[in-house]
Amino acid sequence: MIVLVAAEKGGVGKSTIASNLAIHLAHSGVDVVLLDTDAQATCARFVERRDEAAIQPHVPCVQRTGEVSATLRDLARRYEVVIVDAGGRDSREMRSAMVVANLLLTPVRASQADLETLPKVNELIHLARGLNPELKASAVLSMAPSNPTIREVEEARELLTEFDQLKLADTVIRERKVYRDALLGGKGVVELDNATARAEIQLLVDEFFELSN
Repeated sequence: MIVLVAAEKGGVGKSTIASNLAIHLAHSGVDVVLLDTDAQATCARFVERRDEAAIQPHVPCVQRTGEVSATLRDLARRYEVVIVDAGGRDSREMRSAMVVANLLLTPVRASQADLETLPKVNELIHLARGLNPELKASAVLSMAPSNPTIREVEEARELLTEFDQLKLADTVIRERKVYRDALLGGKGVVELDNATARAEIQLLVDEFFELSN
C-alpha cells in the first residue's frame, strides 16, 4: 500500500502525520518505510534523530526527488506500507506519486488561506485518476484549534463538501505541542505520555488501514 501525504500549501502538518502514521504502524507490526521527497527533509531528519537515539522499532527512510513513481513501485514490492512525505506545493514529486498511490491524505488547516488551496488539489486528483482510477483521496483537518468554542472546524467541514474528488476524513488532528516535541525527539506520539494525541493517531490509523492485530 502506498500512502501519499501531500498538500498544496506548506506548514499544514504533513511530516507530523506521515511520521506518526509510520511509527504507529511499525508498533503494530507493519513493515513500513518512509519516502521523503521534500527538499526540507523533515522526515529524513526525524529518522536520523530516532536512529541516533537507538529508538525501536526502526523505520527506514528513503530520500528521492523528481519522478518518484518507479521508486514507489519498487518500495511497494518490498514493504507492506510506503508512506510518502511530499513537499507543500504542486510538484513533480507529488504528481508522479499520485499516479501510483493507493491513498492520498491531504492535510489542511481550518483557515481561509489553506482552504483556498483545495480547488487546485481537487483538480490534481481528477487528473491523477485519469491514470490511477483506484486512487482514494481524503482531506484531513490538521492543526485544528483545540478550543471547542472555535467554529473553524465546522466551517471547514461545510466548505469541504464542495469538492467532488476529496472525501473529508472523520479524524481531526488538533494543534498540540506534543506533536512538535515528538517530531524533534525522533518519536511518535504513540511513544509519549499524551493519551489525547495518541488517540487521534489511533483514530486516523483505524480510519484508513486494516490491521490484522
